[in-house]
Amino acid sequence: MCRLRASLSLSQLIPVPVDFAFQAMAERSDRAPARWRRPFLRWLDGVEAGWAVPLLIACFVAIWTLYLAIAYAGGGLHPDTLEAWTLGRNFAWGYHKHPPLMGWVAAAWTFVFPLSDGSLQLLAMANAGLALFFVDLISRQFVTGHKRILVLLLLMLTPAYQFHAQRFNANAVLLATWPLATWCFLRAFETRGKLWAVAVGCTTALAMVGKYYSIFLVASFAFAALAHPARRAYFTSASPWISVAVGLAALSPHLYWLATTGASAFTYALAHANGNAVSSLGEAKNFLLGLAAAMSVSAVSWMLIAGTRLKQFPADFMAMSPGLRLLLYIAIGTIVLPVLTSLVMGTDLPSLWALQGLFLFVILVVCGTRYPIERFYTVNLAVTAAGVALAAVLVAAPIHAVYRNNHGYEEGRNFYAQAAGELTREWRELTGEPLSAVSGDDALAFAAAFYSPDHPYYARPLAYQYIWGLPRKRTLDRGWAALCFRGQDYCNRWMERVSSGAGQFVRREFTVQATLWGRPGLTREVVVLMVPPRGSSAAPESSANDFSASRRPTE
Repeated sequence: MCRLRASLSLSQLIPVPVDFAFQAMAERSDRAPARWRRPFLRWLDGVEAGWAVPLLIACFVAIWTLYLAIAYAGGGLHPDTLEAWTLGRNFAWGYHKHPPLMGWVAAAWTFVFPLSDGSLQLLAMANAGLALFFVDLISRQFVTGHKRILVLLLLMLTPAYQFHAQRFNANAVLLATWPLATWCFLRAFETRGKLWAVAVGCTTALAMVGKYYSIFLVASFAFAALAHPARRAYFTSASPWISVAVGLAALSPHLYWLATTGASAFTYALAHANGNAVSSLGEAKNFLLGLAAAMSVSAVSWMLIAGTRLKQFPADFMAMSPGLRLLLYIAIGTIVLPVLTSLVMGTDLPSLWALQGLFLFVILVVCGTRYPIERFYTVNLAVTAAGVALAAVLVAAPIHAVYRNNHGYEEGRNFYAQAAGELTREWRELTGEPLSAVSGDDALAFAAAFYSPDHPYYARPLAYQYIWGLPRKRTLDRGWAALCFRGQDYCNRWMERVSSGAGQFVRREFTVQATLWGRPGLTREVVVLMVPPRGSSAAPESSANDFSASRRPTE
């Protein structure tokens, strides 16, 4: 009996009569749809006409931007997003903590759009929408019609394009660059055309200046090309060598920056390599489990759609088209290579680093099926995705906003705008001049730069972001301020060190209170240290000899 049960296939575990009845209902619905389904079917008719996919993506961006606006109505932007904007204020080919793409994008966006929470929330979701558009460019290489919509809907049921995307940072910026580079590589491998080869070089370089984790995507391209049966034709053409040359040329300004600045961004990336064999095994296990959890809702949805047709998977797998087989090898590489690297080097491996690659598996599953999928299922999935989004906006977002107004965030996002506004008022009252430089607790300093009407510059060089060195004398001479939350001992001790040698300073404390739609929330105390510009008529609280911190890491 046990042997008999062990031999049951997946298709035998599904109630066959029920599944056939459901499939028959799906076929009848496609022939004679209910009235409420007809607008959805007309929408699906517009896929090949070119308007259905953009409409879906536009609605997705709009509703999830609205979710962010409501859910975070009483809180500021995430520190990662504020850091991206801070980096982008000074164009450079690299930054001491991250590659530069996220800063470039934030700077370009805020050059066109206003500097506000809503603007950067829209940036986050527009980036996710652009990622879905690039995914569709890949899907249309293999399927037509509503199956393209099915790929996007299954991805919309993962957390990658809403909750992961809302923090616009070095991870989120890969959501769009990975599918774009993958699409170009597929076209270059298939056509071996020079223009596509150039596109591969440019887009892989773009992914690399997004985050160095993209090296796994580039290596997966190489692995896929070597594993594919058409490898000889590809490698004997000029295409791969053009891609390599163009990619290195596009990366050369950043590589030069790394070589001339001590490769601090690369060193920061390698700082995650501090584990051992046991911890690496745990990281690899959690990495795989995290990705499986992220895909769980989409996987269950697909099982319900396929039903007993899941038994055709082995045959479909063996009959996979050459393009999909290349995509399969890329997908394998993006999972196996990071795991092997973690095991060998002892690196951290959070699953969120790989969420931008989930599209590979969804495309493989949906586009690899040789049987038709009834539009009945696509309409149902669209209604499900829309229901989830509406529930998030109408129920989850207000609950989240109210909860955070009373309980706050670990990083203190509820108080960013209030603290920045009060600091600006205190500074102008003291000096009569705009505030030009700010530091202190990173999150508060980034927030002060963003939310203050003076938009002071973040004064600490990012090379010393976590060292807490003393400011240079010339920084203090020009006028400077710093903020800490009361209770942040590391920050407050640093303020004491600065004030002991600042010559003249003014120290203030004030209480800020969170508010949500006019409703008061929790409070928190902020400590401010202000050093007026040299020659200012501001009355100091204390004076001491001027100092120079040449022996210390400086700001």
